[in-house]
Amino acid sequence: MEPVVVLIPALNPLPTIIEFVEKLEKLAVEKIIIINDGSDEKYKKTFKTLHNNGHVVLTHEQNYGKGHSIKTGLRYLLNSPFHGKGIITVGAHGQHSVLDVEQMISSTKIFSDGIILGVREFKNSDYSVLHHLHNRANSMLFELFFHKRLLDIQTGLRYVPRQHLAWLHQVKGESFSFDTNMLVEAIRRKVQLYEVPIGHAKLRKNSVIYYDEVMHPAKISQQLWVNFRKNNGRS
Repeated sequence: MEPVVVLIPALNPLPTIIEFVEKLEKLAVEKIIIINDGSDEKYKKTFKTLHNNGHVVLTHEQNYGKGHSIKTGLRYLLNSPFHGKGIITVGAHGQHSVLDVEQMISSTKIFSDGIILGVREFKNSDYSVLHHLHNRANSMLFELFFHKRLLDIQTGLRYVPRQHLAWLHQVKGESFSFDTNMLVEAIRRKVQLYEVPIGHAKLRKNSVIYYDEVMHPAKISQQLWVNFRKNNGRS
């Protein structure tokens, strides 16, 4: 199986990221790139360990946002020799399991021509009912505006084939808006979007991941509206 490159945008990551990355290395992965997006000083040791373990660590001196971090990783990758068939973006806070990533990699054998989204199981008790309803509402808005039904437009676990990386790093958006803009641009370019179920990781009770997978549904709805107006020539 052709390997993939894993991109991990990280702001104040959990210490478990070290063990997690080592397990990912045993999969069909060519290299792992971690982007330190202005993490606090106390996390410096974690990133140093990742670097010493042979992984690429790119550092922002201040926090720019998840979208900016992914584009930093993409620019590095596009200016380096690599043979992977694409990239997988993965969260740094334990919300994705090794099994989730392995499942995504396996799915690339079937859906090799398009972008693959890892769809989370919102009936899982780790997610609140409100979060589930917000996600459904935004999915309905997305379908209404862009005529494409997607179950989870907020997921941070995504695969993008290498033939689409050149335009991906030019997508606007520095934080969570990048995720939405990426999907809209893919539809505009007629890139296939596929979904596979994930959800093997368990979130800590009452934990909220603001960086990797934004939990601000109103802002997501607003971003969808902005994209809709832009695509329809409205200011």
